[in-house]
Amino acid sequence: MTRPSFRFPDGFHWGAATSAYQIEGSPLADGAGPSIWQRFAHTPGMMVNGDTGDVACDHYRRYKGDVQLMKALGLQGYRFSINWARVLPEGIGRVNPQGLDFYSRLVDELLENGIVPNATLFHWDLPAALDDRGGWLNRDIAHWFAEYAEVMFKALDDRVPRWATLNEPWVVTDGGYLHGALAPGHRSKYEAPIAAHNLMRASGAGIQAYRAHGRHEIGVVFNIEPKYPHSDSAEDLAATRRAHAYMNEQFADPALLGSYPPELKEIFGEAWPDFPEDDFKLTNQKVDFVGINYYTRAVVKHDANAYPLKAVPVRQPNKTYTETGWEVFEQGLTDTLTWFKDRYGDIPLYITENGSAFYDPPVAENGELDDPLRTNYLRKHLKALHKAIGAGVNLKGYYAWSLLDNLEWSLGFSKRFGLYHVDFATQQRTPKATAKLYARVIESNGAVLDD
Repeated sequence: MTRPSFRFPDGFHWGAATSAYQIEGSPLADGAGPSIWQRFAHTPGMMVNGDTGDVACDHYRRYKGDVQLMKALGLQGYRFSINWARVLPEGIGRVNPQGLDFYSRLVDELLENGIVPNATLFHWDLPAALDDRGGWLNRDIAHWFAEYAEVMFKALDDRVPRWATLNEPWVVTDGGYLHGALAPGHRSKYEAPIAAHNLMRASGAGIQAYRAHGRHEIGVVFNIEPKYPHSDSAEDLAATRRAHAYMNEQFADPALLGSYPPELKEIFGEAWPDFPEDDFKLTNQKVDFVGINYYTRAVVKHDANAYPLKAVPVRQPNKTYTETGWEVFEQGLTDTLTWFKDRYGDIPLYITENGSAFYDPPVAENGELDDPLRTNYLRKHLKALHKAIGAGVNLKGYYAWSLLDNLEWSLGFSKRFGLYHVDFATQQRTPKATAKLYARVIESNGAVLDD
């Protein structure tokens, strides 16, 4: 009996991902304006251990060395995000040439080392000046975003072949506007659907701007977490459907189908607005690809007291969980990709984030750092990807999360996802065993997974 081969299709694209506030540091350097995360991180009690992104991985000053780390891995692509307020300190209007120059130099450095740049326009760090004007609650933000996007396209599209408008709008609204755990820290059932809607209007306006000024590819990135019912009871099945609509369809549907799933009215009740029908002409723009961020699944049961879904996740016995409390469940990645194709059609897809936070032992005297749980996670999920491709999913590439240990948002530096370990006191980078495995995966185009 022959063993299965996990070699990926020719041309499959291998990369790694980061985001601006999590790694750059120097958030106010060289004329940059503050973002909502700069404010949030400096608000007492909002961040684990009082951590901030003031230094983070110091990538703003060390980017050339970090590009060499990418080259050592054999990365074919690097997905990064742009700090909107670094380029437009007030969010609109005046362009900060020093901020724009940083991203231009980063792109040039990537290209000089044979690495394809993949830029995300918004990865949660909204300019504080725009938040002062209502942020994602202000309908004008669609135009503000398009203005910012146009600046970036004109500056970098000659060298950046792949763009994304937004990263994980669900997290922005659920954490930032409904539960208050993330910037800007609001807690309102009435605000959350408005912010969600304006995010998708902004994405559509950004895509329109790209069609006018860009020459390559643009898409949008969603985090998808498949939901499985705890039991076959009618209540659990309905709760699972609500959870799925809220997390997985609330943003993809208006972007790709031009509508919202009906369950959202049930979830938000009187807080659900009547959005103008013409808005969906803006949200429903043609994309060249969709990025999917996958980390885990949720097994769901009904709970009448759970706000606002009346649904809660159920921890599964005898399963491996990461330090962020996420179950390691690689079948969910295959299921996610096949579901996405079935619902939205044969859109080219990229896994734009996938990774795990586990405890890292101290770096050994010989410079080795063994992280077997993370290595196992990577192996399992890459095999799940290969299975999805075999099922006909149009998957073009994979970006590991993350290149570096970084600021894990409100969790500070307490959770480590990196391929490279970062000593935040010295900024020393050390490749983990997972980085070495990933380098072999890239070199062999997945064939090493056959071992």
